[in-house]
Amino acid sequence: MSKQQRRRPASSSPQRYQRTARLGELLREVIAEELERIDDERLVLVAITSIDVDPELNRGIVFFDALAGASADDEVIAAFNSHRIRLQGAIGSQIRARKTPILEFRPDEVLRGAARIEQILRENPIPERPVDPNVDVIEASSKVTDVGADGAP
Repeated sequence: MSKQQRRRPASSSPQRYQRTARLGELLREVIAEELERIDDERLVLVAITSIDVDPELNRGIVFFDALAGASADDEVIAAFNSHRIRLQGAIGSQIRARKTPILEFRPDEVLRGAARIEQILRENPIPERPVDPNVDVIEASSKVTDVGADGAP
């Protein structure tokens, strides 16, 4: 095998990551715009949160969040799957790429996890530290500032 026939190894350089991140953002915008044009009640209150695209542009995982919550996930995924060809066609006509990724749709569990943590914190507020009546806050802070560089007062 000559030098010209050898393939360069795939690298995970920052340049490659930036390209897939930019492409994912571009796909998110295209799909979000196309969702506004689709007349499907199942997709009315759905937001595209992010898209992960593999470097070869073979697959794209579309993460979404539905206002109806996890109970509507199956219905939303079915709606996306029924409009997959239209969405991929919109991508193909609006971006300049050699190929269009095959789209897969998943709920955004990161957002749901963050919302669940926020709900737990709202329901169980962190208790404030009890104030020690024997320590004067102003007196304690002045003792700290009066210490010299060598640690002696």
